[in-house]
Amino acid sequence: MAASTQSAESQSLQRAVLGARRLSNMFWAVVLSLGGAGFFLAGLSSYLGRNLLPFSDPTQLVFIPQGIAMGFYGVAALGLATYLWLVIALDVGGGYNQFDKANNQVRIVRHGFFGDNRHIEIEHPLDQITAIRVAIKEGLNPKRALYLKIKGRPDIPLTRVGQPIPLAELENQGAELARFLQVPLEGL
Repeated sequence: MAASTQSAESQSLQRAVLGARRLSNMFWAVVLSLGGAGFFLAGLSSYLGRNLLPFSDPTQLVFIPQGIAMGFYGVAALGLATYLWLVIALDVGGGYNQFDKANNQVRIVRHGFFGDNRHIEIEHPLDQITAIRVAIKEGLNPKRALYLKIKGRPDIPLTRVGQPIPLAELENQGAELARFLQVPLEGL
């Protein structure tokens, strides 16, 4: 959860959730774009017999099999880069968690791809919330997340996907949310 806003009367709490617009995703999109363009131009240069790259001379490559392999790798990398740029532009996975005491409702919104059927929106009464659960798993693939426990439903994740949140920040967010909702904090 990236940002938090709370109303003056302490009736509403809204937290933004970071989606695909992360620095790491942008880094990999740039790397894939540049690398894919280089490989594609190298393959095309070997086919045309003209140098299209300013830093090397791929015209010396034999088109079959080297040039065609370079072109294939370039097209694959450019395809992945296009997908990654699209995910970043749409901010897939981003959204917010809103807890509104005045309306007795929790609203969890996440952005998806195109159309209404790819947009996730969950609304539930606040009095159905039983606890806030903290899940911590260390090791090679660490996981630190907050979950909303609701009667009769599976736990709903409240934190971003991907890079784990620092432990102190996770504990503070969980404690703040449990205090605001007046429910127990589990898992610490």
